[in-house]
Amino acid sequence: MTARHGEGERALFGLLRRKPLERTGFLLYGGAVAAARAPHLYDALGVPDTVPGRFELVGLHVALLIRRLRRDGEKGQALAQAVFDAMFADMDLNLREMGVGDLSVGKKVKAAWEAFHGRAHAYDAPLDRRDAQALAEALARNIWAETLTADAPGPQGLAQLALTADEALARLPLSHFLAGDAGFPAPV
Repeated sequence: MTARHGEGERALFGLLRRKPLERTGFLLYGGAVAAARAPHLYDALGVPDTVPGRFELVGLHVALLIRRLRRDGEKGQALAQAVFDAMFADMDLNLREMGVGDLSVGKKVKAAWEAFHGRAHAYDAPLDRRDAQALAEALARNIWAETLTADAPGPQGLAQLALTADEALARLPLSHFLAGDAGFPAPV
């Protein structure tokens, strides 16, 4: 009985130490993951259904979400950071569950963090310009490792979906995201 009481106290204190937007960040990250796992992306567009392929799509969706949140001042930026933190906490956990040793996890997470930032940066300019061709080129390079050209249906289709999602997310108020709904449109 005492051990259970002690566990409850630790759990309560853990909740008290959480950052205010941490739960919402995890909910939004979960929404990005769900959008990234839409079968259409793998079946119709040919995104490789592999660990790297899934990482690329999760990264794209998280980048779109963070891009949107950063437009809403301090609260939006704090929420964007919470989504980012959730993504890399999940990545750390998944690597450990896959059997990656403790000494290697940090290096792998750092490499993924750098890859994510590079890709998010590569997607920003084409998204800002609404340049589907430049976005398709970046997607072909990152997701298909240049095994497909930017003119192929997969990169073209994914670029259009990303542009549509970016526009849809931009129309949503911050209150929508603060309620924990990522707001990604369903792929057509």
